Amino acid sequence: MCSRTNPRSSRTGRPRSTEADAAILEATREALVELGWSKLTMGDVAGRAGVAKTTLYRRWANKSELVVDAVAVLFDELELPDLGSLRADVEHVVLQFAALLERPETKTALMAVVAESTRDEPLRRRIRASIVDRQKRLVLEGRMRAQRRGELPADRDLPAVGATDDLIFDVIAGAVVHRALVSAEPVDGPWVARLSALLVGGLGAAATAGTPNA
Repeated sequence: MCSRTNPRSSRTGRPRSTEADAAILEATREALVELGWSKLTMGDVAGRAGVAKTTLYRRWANKSELVVDAVAVLFDELELPDLGSLRADVEHVVLQFAALLERPETKTALMAVVAESTRDEPLRRRIRASIVDRQKRLVLEGRMRAQRRGELPADRDLPAVGATDDLIFDVIAGAVVHRALVSAEPVDGPWVARLSALLVGGLGAAATAGTPNA
């Protein structure tokens, strides 16, 4: 599982307040929904959270970093309950992910920071560390659970396993984000069934999944 150490936590000085951080991140999400990315300012977030603007800048260098962390905590809500099979587990987490992307604050934040990151390499690294790498825990958890059930073989080549985990994450995240945010198509039960069948059983299974006789 990936470390959740904050890249700025090595600073010395007064300990950070968990309550203040939570209030700031919630205020950031509220401001995003009401104002949009272009009008959002650090000063507006500080006012909503009831903290000094200097408090924000001690924690985040700019609004891009702040927004990444504000949306990262939402992605941390994703869970992978044991539903008895790898396919059921995959379907559940994909539907959770799609529901998260439907939330106005997630949609606004994610589209904005991804656009900004195309010309900001440090921001791209922060997105990778705070959101992408942290959520790869779900793939690792799902694979290990499927191995315990006997649905997948035990690991033999650990470097290859890591690369495969990365690929599975990319396929799921890429497909859901593209369908929900780019194509603006529904991520519904039949579509999720076909996606999970493709991942678990291959192309032949995907051709019949999500249909009345499947």
